[in-house]
Amino acid sequence: MALDLTALADFNNEVAGPLLAKLVYGGSTMEYITVKEGVKYQEPINLMEVDLVLQSGTCVSTPSGSLTYTQRNITVCPRTSFDGLCLKDMDRTYLGIAELAPGSYNETFRMASTYSELLVNQFQKANDQFIWSGDQAGCAAAYGLKTIISGSTAGVVTAGTGDYTLANLETMLAALSSDVADREDLTFFMSVSGFRSLISNIRTQNNFWFDPVSISNRGGILEIGMPFQNAKIVGTVGLQGSGRIVLGPAKQIVAGTDLMSDFSEFQLWYDINSDQLKHRISTKLGVNIAFPEFWVSNDVA
Repeated sequence: MALDLTALADFNNEVAGPLLAKLVYGGSTMEYITVKEGVKYQEPINLMEVDLVLQSGTCVSTPSGSLTYTQRNITVCPRTSFDGLCLKDMDRTYLGIAELAPGSYNETFRMASTYSELLVNQFQKANDQFIWSGDQAGCAAAYGLKTIISGSTAGVVTAGTGDYTLANLETMLAALSSDVADREDLTFFMSVSGFRSLISNIRTQNNFWFDPVSISNRGGILEIGMPFQNAKIVGTVGLQGSGRIVLGPAKQIVAGTDLMSDFSEFQLWYDINSDQLKHRISTKLGVNIAFPEFWVSNDVA
C-alpha cells in the first residue's frame, strides 16, 4: 500500500520555537541632564548673573557692577501613545495556543509583560530622539537641542568639523569658555555611530593609554572619558543619523516634564466593550539650556 501524504502541508511546529522581542537601543540623555518636574505647559529656567567690577582706591563710594536676573522658558509638548489589540485575531494562528488562555474571553495575554517592556523601550528611544530633534507634528513650540545648541542661538560658539577624532574634539574643547573649564559635567554628545567611529580612530592610532574596558554602557548610553581632560564623551541614539557634536555642561540642559515616572509607567488594560487589550502612554516633554555661551557646536546637520 502506498503512503499518500500529498494532502498534508509540511509540518512546522510554530509553538516550539522561541518568540524574540525586538528591543532597540533606547538611549537615556535624561541621565546626564537636569530634570524639572511639574511643568504643565511652560515654565522658566530662572537665571542669576553677577557682573563684578573692581575699582582703584580704598574709599570707593561709587556703586559699580550689576546683579541680573533673566529667564529661558521650557515649553513642554504632550506626547501620547494609544493602541488596542484584538486578541481574537490570534486564534487563527499558533499564537492562539501559545499566548492566549483557553476560552473565548481573551482577557489573559501571556506575553503582556514582554509587550509592556517593548512599549517602554520604544518610548524611551522616541523621547531621546525628541530631546535632540524636537520634531513632533502639532507641537511647534517645542524645539530640540540640535536647534538650541547651534549657531542659530545667540551665544553658542561654533567650532569643529564632522570628524570623529580626538583632534576635532580638542578643537571644540579649546573653543569652550574658560568660565566652565573646571566643571565636572562637561560632556561631548554625539551619535552612537559617531561614538563608535571615534573609538575606532583612537584604537587604530595605537594610543598606549586607551583601555577599551573604560567604555561604559549606562542605560543604553555609551560613555568614555576624554583623555587627559575633565570631560565625558557620550554616544546617544537621540543624535543618530546626524553628524552633530556638541560640548558643554550637561547639567545646564534642563528637561521639563509633568512627572518623571510617566516615562516608565503606563496603563495596560482589557476593554470588554471593544474586546481589545489597550495601552496608553502619556507624558509631557520639553528642553532648553541655561547659558548658551557655555556651549560649543560643530553645527553639522
